[in-house]
Amino acid sequence: MKSILFNAFSDEGHAARLDIALDLARCFDASLTIFSAIPYEVMIGDGLSDAAFAAMIPVWREEARKFREQTEQDLANEGVSWKWIEASPPVADAMLEHSALADLIVVGARDPRRGGKVPSHTAGELALRSNCPVLVLPEGQSRFDPTAPAMVAWDGSPEASHALKSAVPLLQQSSAVFLVSVKEKKDAKFDLPSVSGADYLSHYGIASEIVELAEGEKDVATLLQDAAVARRCGLMVMGAYGRMRFAERIFGGVTRSLLVNLKLPLLLRH
Repeated sequence: MKSILFNAFSDEGHAARLDIALDLARCFDASLTIFSAIPYEVMIGDGLSDAAFAAMIPVWREEARKFREQTEQDLANEGVSWKWIEASPPVADAMLEHSALADLIVVGARDPRRGGKVPSHTAGELALRSNCPVLVLPEGQSRFDPTAPAMVAWDGSPEASHALKSAVPLLQQSSAVFLVSVKEKKDAKFDLPSVSGADYLSHYGIASEIVELAEGEKDVATLLQDAAVARRCGLMVMGAYGRMRFAERIFGGVTRSLLVNLKLPLLLRH
């Protein structure tokens, strides 16, 4: 993991997210690419006249310049190789263009361009469409401990398998790895058993503990997150699903629920 793409935005959580990206870059001796999009996409269709929109563009550009200068000052003594990229929105599309040679994308769980009130559409689009894993960071977290225990949400699907494989560099750093399945009453079948995931990890010298959770009164997202918190995990790994399943499970199901109240970093991979 030598190339990390980081989504920068000048909201209150930027400094904390940047600190985590720097922690990861130091851990893997990686280069950090800082991606910044001039944030006027949120205003498109919001009722601004053409003249008002045109008048705001210099303001946004000046804000972007100041943001870059401040971030560069923060990076001056971090000892991490980095470069800055600016692009026009949509953010997900622009980041995808720069992610082809990235090993990891780092984004926040909430969409700052919508006031931080909704789960990040950018995170979902990147998880579905990019060729590398996406690490989604919860609000308020300022550090990432690579040695903390990690939890892999496992349902035996190809998506879960891809997520597991992509997480190997991070899981190799973890002090413990839990392979967790939720046995839902309506569908107790998995494409691959948990032991297959454990066997795969063993090829990389990673020991894992298989855990099966019974579906109860809590929803699957809460069960998974509670299990991770109880085991003091610093990372959760989960598969992102195809277009129709993605719409249901990312924005309307388990992962959407996690992003609404995310308590620990979440690694997604399609």
